[in-house]
Amino acid sequence: MRNIFGYKYNGGAGRMAIAAAALLVSVGMTSCSKYTELAPKGLLPENTIFTDSIQVELALNGVYNAAEIGSYNDSYAGRGYPFGAASIEQAEMRGEDMVNLSTFYEITYKAQYTTTSANNVSMWLNLYSLINQANVFIEGVKTAGSKGVVSGPKALQMESEARFLRALAHHELLLHFCRPYADNNGGQPGVPYREQAMNTLDRIQEGVKVPRGTVAEVYTKILADLDFAETNLAGAKVTNVSKATQGAVIALKTRIKLHKGDWAGVIAEGTKLGTNTAGPSFTSPINGYTLAAAPDDPFTNYTKSVEAVFSIANSANTNGNTNGALASMFGPSDIGGRGLVAMSPNLYNASFWPSDDLRRLLLTIRATTNGAKYIYNYKYRDYVGKADWAPIIRYAEIMLNAAEAYARSGNAAQAFLLYNAVRNRSLPATSPNRITVPPVDMVQAILNERRVEFAGEGRRWPDLHRLALDPVYGKKNIPAKVNPDNLKGDGSDYNFNTKPTVATNIAAIDYGDYRFLWPIPATETASNPTLRAQQNPGYGN
Repeated sequence: MRNIFGYKYNGGAGRMAIAAAALLVSVGMTSCSKYTELAPKGLLPENTIFTDSIQVELALNGVYNAAEIGSYNDSYAGRGYPFGAASIEQAEMRGEDMVNLSTFYEITYKAQYTTTSANNVSMWLNLYSLINQANVFIEGVKTAGSKGVVSGPKALQMESEARFLRALAHHELLLHFCRPYADNNGGQPGVPYREQAMNTLDRIQEGVKVPRGTVAEVYTKILADLDFAETNLAGAKVTNVSKATQGAVIALKTRIKLHKGDWAGVIAEGTKLGTNTAGPSFTSPINGYTLAAAPDDPFTNYTKSVEAVFSIANSANTNGNTNGALASMFGPSDIGGRGLVAMSPNLYNASFWPSDDLRRLLLTIRATTNGAKYIYNYKYRDYVGKADWAPIIRYAEIMLNAAEAYARSGNAAQAFLLYNAVRNRSLPATSPNRITVPPVDMVQAILNERRVEFAGEGRRWPDLHRLALDPVYGKKNIPAKVNPDNLKGDGSDYNFNTKPTVATNIAAIDYGDYRFLWPIPATETASNPTLRAQQNPGYGN
């Protein structure tokens, strides 16, 4: 097997595409041979890349490119795997706050996935592909730093960016293929945490011996990567929100610790980003993150919004295309989208979403698809160029992460300040729906606010996953969902004044059901005996 870590400019757009020998860290020999065929003439070999400082920079761009656009059914036509679009779309379809209107997402929406269904297979393969590319880069940039090709501090900074992406990818795997941390305190099976580049036959053979370990062990390694990155990105002058920064690392740590139920840890990380102040406004001392004045700013001004912490950059030249881009998937057909996914009327009509909330006006749109009227998410609206950036984490999330941690720790006052700042941003100054005292159930209010604030951003499934076993707030299932056949074509199901409830005829799936988890792909288990023996129950071997 050849060692290929080549780079080429993609369509002259200045973006880099990677072809790596073992793109599938999933380690299947059949799959691996497929990628050894991807060696276009003129690509630079790995041992050349890391002897030139400019090429090292381009190599790191290639790792980011792998996070944006991967493969789908062996095609490199895009679809935004794993983080350019697909992570958001799949997470929304696993939850109940959006409605699948077509067959496109039916497998995910109805939990009909198998070991060969394309979406879950593509997520596994592309996440491990990204992890492997990060590992190849990490090893290469260490060598470059030791030989003076790049300075020592620069090498550490670049390694930290790759570690951030590696941690992000491993956490995404946990969300779909593993039980939450709350189940046996992280004692359930995790995923293999890959820290070595799989770019030789010997390394692949070593890799297949690595077991899943536990969820807790994966979280420990994720946080180790992020701690390293936080230390070594300090002082790095990076303002591009599509690049990992110290602020982005700390923000991700608030999320990771929230999923662990480590409330003190969330508060400590949030404090670094200004969530411990007295309000009513909050600003991070690192990178100056703050809530934008208008709730639509992070989406209309996605490259430089003061609220954006980390996003995956798409462009007119590189995006998830018609079959994957966020605007295509979530947008109505009469204005350029495909009309595949609408907002659930049960979220739109929810009593906890005020009728005068500006997010209704600015971030949803009533439109028609195939003669029927629905409410659609309107956060992504570049239907022609498909260049909307995928928001991975915003300052609003940091604030609500910290708010929940404060509320669960008994500090309702600070929780309320943070919650109210996010909520009031979207309410007119004279709105009768503004409140001045904390709700009786502060945690539930925060969880409700998350559903409204992050609608269409892929945060619903992660919340359902982490809270599944919560004795008070957990649903202990994949919730029941609206069947699109039950929606009235005149759009009357969407009414925030009369608040009709639409029947959920797609049944809930209990937490103990095997379908709560995605299966490890058949391509993986066929060639990896270690993971074949550790397949998620219910899916065979």
